[in-house]
Parts: sequence; C-alpha cells; structure tokens
Amino acid sequence: MKKLLCILFFCCVNSLVFAQSVIYVSPQGNDQATGTLKTPVATLDRALSLAQKATTNSPQIQLLPGTHYLKQTIQINAKQWAGKSLHISASPAGRATLSGGKRVRLQWQKAGENLWKAHLDNPAFEQLFVNDQQQILARYPNYTDTVRVFNGFAVDALAPERIKRWGNPAGGFVHAMHAGQWGGFQYRILGKKGDELQLEGGWQNNRPSAMHNKYRFVENIFEELDAPGEWYFNVAEKTLYFFPPAGVNLPQAKIEISQLKHLIELKGQDDLPLQNVHISGIHFVHAERTFMEKYEPLLRSDWCIYRGAAVLFENTQNCSLNDCTFKQLGGNAVFISRYNLNAVIRGCHFFDIGASAICLVGDTSAVRSVPNRYEKVTPVEKMDYVPGPKNRHYPRQCLVEDNLIHHIGQVEKQVAGVQIQVATQITIRHNSIYQVPRAAINVGDGAFGGHLIEYNDAFETVLETSDHGAFNSWGRDRYWHFNKQNDMDMALLDAQYTTIIRNNRFRCDHGWDVDLDDGSSNYHIYNNVFLKGGLKLREGYFRVAENNVFVNNSLHPHVWFPNSGDVIQRNVFMRAYFPIGVDDWGKTIDYNFFSNASYLAKARSKGTDSASVAGELLFVDPVTADFRLQAGSKAFDIGFENFPMDQFGVQKPALKKIAAQPRIPELLFIADEKTTKEVNWLQAKVKSVNGLGERSAYGLPDENGVIVLELSPKSPLARAGLQKGDVIRKANGEVVTHVEALQLIYEKVLWTGKLSVQVVRNQAELGLVVDLE
Repeated sequence: MKKLLCILFFCCVNSLVFAQSVIYVSPQGNDQATGTLKTPVATLDRALSLAQKATTNSPQIQLLPGTHYLKQTIQINAKQWAGKSLHISASPAGRATLSGGKRVRLQWQKAGENLWKAHLDNPAFEQLFVNDQQQILARYPNYTDTVRVFNGFAVDALAPERIKRWGNPAGGFVHAMHAGQWGGFQYRILGKKGDELQLEGGWQNNRPSAMHNKYRFVENIFEELDAPGEWYFNVAEKTLYFFPPAGVNLPQAKIEISQLKHLIELKGQDDLPLQNVHISGIHFVHAERTFMEKYEPLLRSDWCIYRGAAVLFENTQNCSLNDCTFKQLGGNAVFISRYNLNAVIRGCHFFDIGASAICLVGDTSAVRSVPNRYEKVTPVEKMDYVPGPKNRHYPRQCLVEDNLIHHIGQVEKQVAGVQIQVATQITIRHNSIYQVPRAAINVGDGAFGGHLIEYNDAFETVLETSDHGAFNSWGRDRYWHFNKQNDMDMALLDAQYTTIIRNNRFRCDHGWDVDLDDGSSNYHIYNNVFLKGGLKLREGYFRVAENNVFVNNSLHPHVWFPNSGDVIQRNVFMRAYFPIGVDDWGKTIDYNFFSNASYLAKARSKGTDSASVAGELLFVDPVTADFRLQAGSKAFDIGFENFPMDQFGVQKPALKKIAAQPRIPELLFIADEKTTKEVNWLQAKVKSVNGLGERSAYGLPDENGVIVLELSPKSPLARAGLQKGDVIRKANGEVVTHVEALQLIYEKVLWTGKLSVQVVRNQAELGLVVDLE
C-alpha cells in the first residue's frame, strides 16, 4: 500500500511539473526540486529539461536573483524545441547574472613586499575578477588608462635585453597593431631561444602585415608582475600571484575567474531552424578570451573572425535578446551566425567587451566568386555572373535597436560595435556607440545590401587604429579589381539592394565620420550630421549623398571610377572638397551650399557645382548641437531641408540616462578677412599674424603664420620644443595663413598622431614634430 501511495505521489508531482508554465531557477535551489517559486531548481540546464517536458507550448524559465555560475555552455537546439516557444528571463525579484566563470575561495599568503600567492587547482585562465572588478594580467608596459593605444605600448616590449629577464615566458602573449594600424594581431609565446621568442598566431587579421614597430605590449609573464592590480597564474605550480590594489582586503575579497568561452548557444539545423526563443533581462559576464581560437577570413575585407560569442545564434528564426547586459566578456558578446531570420537585439547594454559587441555574419559559401583574401581576385573568365547568393546561410531581416554600446575592443582591435558581413536587410537603429578602437558600425562587403542604418549616435571612434570611419564599409565584391577598369554592370551582382544611412550623428576624430572604402556601392546617405571627419567615398558605384550637414568638413572623394553614377546634392558644406585622384566627378555634383565663397569657387574650378550657392551659415544653436538652419539661410535656395536633431542614439529611458554624448566641435569659420582673436589650441594660446607691426616684430616676409603667445608645459607644442614667441609658418608641409588654417591642418592629420611644423624663432627657421598621442 505504501509503495502504491509513493508511486501515486510521484505521478502527481510530475504531472504538476509538466503542467507548470513557469520554472524557477535559484543559485540556492535544488535540481531534485520541482522548479516552483518555493522549490526552485539550481541550474538552467535542469530548468530546460523540465521545460521540454512541460505540456504548455510556451514554457517560461525565470532566474531568481543572484549569480548563476555555469559549469558548461547552455545549448538550446531545434530538435528539443520543435513546435514550442521558450522565454528565459530574470524574475521581477531582482538582478540575475549568468557567469561563464566560477568563484574560488583561496588561502592567501605573502610572496614578497607587494605580492600575495594562493594555491588554485584549476586549468589556465585569462581573466581574474576581484570584488567584481577585472584585474590586469601581468604586462609590460604597465596598464595606463590615459594612453590611447593598448592602454600602454612600448617599442622595447620585445627587445632582447627585456626577453633575457624572462625565465620561462611560455604561455605569455604578444599584442601588436597591424603595421598600417588596420586592426591588430595576437601571438602566443611558445618559449624562447636565447633572446628570441618563439611565437604562434597573427591570424586575427585578413591583411597580412608585420607587427607595428611601436604599438605593442606583452602580457602573462611573471617577471612583469610589478604594479597594483596585476596578477599571474603559474599553471604548473597551480599558484595564483597577485599584487592587490590599495584597499583590497584579500581574505575577505570575492575572487572569480573566467572559464567558458560561450555561455548560451541557440542552434538550429539547415532544414530545421530553432524558432521563438527569447531571452530578456539577464546579465551576462565572465566569458573567456578567444583571440587564440581558430579565426576565419571574411572574404576580401580586413577581417578574420572567431565565429563565437557569449551568446551565439545560428540557424534561427524569430529569436531575440531583450534588455540584457553584457560586460566583462573576453571575446564577442553576441554573434548572429549564418542563417538567421528576424533575430532581434533590443534594449541591451554592452560594455567592457574584449572584442565586438554584436556580429551579424553569414557563411562565405553564400557569396559567388569572391576569394577569402584582400589581395586575391577571381579572373574574369572564371567569374560566376549569377546575381545574388548561392545559398541561404546568412542573416536577413534582423534588427539591432535601442542598445548602448561602449568600451569594446579592449583586447582585440579589428572589432566593431555592430559588424555586418554576408547579410542583407539588417536594421541598425537608435543605438549609441562610443569608445571603440575601430568602427562603431562596419559593413564588410556588398553582399547583399539593403541595410538600414538610422538614428544612431556614433562618436569616440577609431581611437586606436587608423584609416577608418565611425561608419566604415568595404565593397571588395566580385566586380572590384585593383584598377579603374571595373565593370559597372557587375557592381550590383552582390550589392543587390540599396543600403540607407539616414538621420544619424557621426563623429570620428582619427579618420572619417563615414568611410565608404574600396568599392562600396549602392548607398543612399541623407539627413546625417557629420561632426568631425566628413564623408569619404572611395571608388564604387551608385552612391547618393544628399541633405547632410558637414560641420567643419566636407566631401572626401578618393579615386573614383569613371561614370560612377554618384550624386552629391543639397548638402551643407563648411569646407571645400578634398579630392584625391578624381578625374571623373560622377553623375551630379551640384545644388550644394558652401559656407564660404572661396570653397564654392574651388569646387567650380573642377567643373562641379554650377548651381550651388555660398553664404552665411546660420545654425539654430550649434553649442547645443542643433545644426538645423535658421530661416533665411541660402541653403534653402538649393533645396536643403531641416531634419530632427534630437532623436539620435538610444531611447530606452534607463540607457539614455547614462549614455554619454559626443563632444560638440567649435565652429571653424574662415572669413574673407582674417580674425585677430586669441584662440586656445592644444593647451596653448595662439593668434594669427596680423599687420605690418607684427610682421616686422617677428621678422617675417609676409603676414602668414600663427604666433604662440602662451603655452602650458603639458602642451604637446611645449613637449615638441615650441616656445613662447615662436611663429608657426607651415604645418604638415602646408602654408599656415592664419589660426583657422592651422586648426584645419591639425584636424586632417590628427588621426596620424603627428604634426610636423616649421617655425620662425629669432628670425631663424626651425623644424619640429608635435606628438599628438
């Protein structure tokens, strides 16, 4: 009888579980429990198992407050969830965190004046967190948050005399910029022979190059453990060494280490996509670094990529991430891989990310006749002329909306806030993206176009690399060769649909605000504010740029193809064009507004802008970033129309409240008469040479030049050797006519990190180089 009662009780409990619509998970739960709010299970794996058996077609899993440490990657596949939808969320009770690491409890003992050590029986790991703060893997040079590139770099990082100091550097890493600063490389140290390292790696970039001879550092080497916050784990001895920062009480500190590269994978199959899985309100942390994993070249773009992330979507339909937080992740945060239809990433916060925030990347097998290296070209006789994709293994109709993305690329440098490659009809809307080493948004090829980039706020971009933009694209598709004899009729075989860039605000201090590079074709760019670097259009076809506002800048046409079909009209320009290698000026370059008559005259000298106008620039309120034009502006005569200036970036109230804003530039006007006002520039006070008296006083042959009136010892000018009373006559080889001209030259070379100047001091000429780093 008792046995019968037990069986009946067990059946009733299981029936109750199967009927549950919500299953609860708690770090203090028990996997033998039923998963109710009062009796939660302990792991997400167990909750998924119960949810599969539930009789409802839309089970929910709620994570109760606390940190849920994953022992293995959570895998959700199509066979398990065919015919069902699934929602995983944080419960309303408080913050739920999914960690790819684990908490360790250690017995610390002194190992030197500043060092402590503890036994830790664990495989190698690359991230350590103390009281929720990420610590620094022992490195040279030491981490310095005020240094732009790598937070510290050194020419002698690999010098023989330094290598000699290292007893056994095997397991260490070398990080270096590409020689052209087009991203970076990482290498693992296998050992050393004498004073020479044995390395493996360098596969993280698709443009072969030597290491940069200046921008490099080494890490995970015991002898370099010499600064607060640094640590080193001796795998052979199972010993963790740590130099604790001031104020850290080690015996009481919470210690966590990274373990898993992926936290959750949503995976379907070619013939059975995973559908209707939605994840919301979860905090994702502590994924391991991935830069030494297998990297895949992405056609002819500069990118090689690790096809993985803390959260991976592959072969899915109608799956989403909403209101999640991603931080302290060693690699990519989210990767939408191969076939994905209607994937949505909305309302999420990404920061302290080792690589990219969001990648939407199809399989290169979907693209016809395009090799997997920049310098390779498919011969014409071997070209596949069928338009469009070969298969369906690529994302389409996906949405990235209302996200806050900042401080990414903290380990890898060929990264983006949002990366798109081999994909179509991706919408990137209302995102704020800043503090990134390369592009905020990057489109790696023309396959297959149709993207909508709108209402984004992208600034503090290209901070560590060069020759790039806040928005960057390449179009090295099957039509594109290394000469001007490219076939216009083939340009749309891959870039089938027009990509629209509208109603955005872009700022790039070390490149271009928007950089359509190497063959980018079929773009419509309108109603954007370019705050700093202007618009670069390198060779390509069928680009329309209209009704944009260019603050202190203009159009940068580079190496255009004959008969490009490009149209540039109804824009507001504050500078003349900056052409390089342009003989054929496209279809229509006209009906534009210039803030200075000399700029318009310069444009007309190239055969463009016969119907364009020049006049006084009347912005509504440039100090508050309102770059609409006042009534009466001549810009309206050529058809310019104002557009909203208050809708850029993230709109979700909680994220908008904490999102940074771009620095709004001071307007640089060049009037017909030079101004005599004193200007603060690079921590110095300068003014234009003005009048015969100043020309005589400084012994000048004419009135060109800028006088240094005062300068701080911290000024880059002072560090370069300039002194009070010097007159800057040339900069970067160009004659400096007045202060505004000097500022413009400075703006053009800022991203290079150097400004060469020729000064007159005591009536003698002197050449100096100003370091802008």
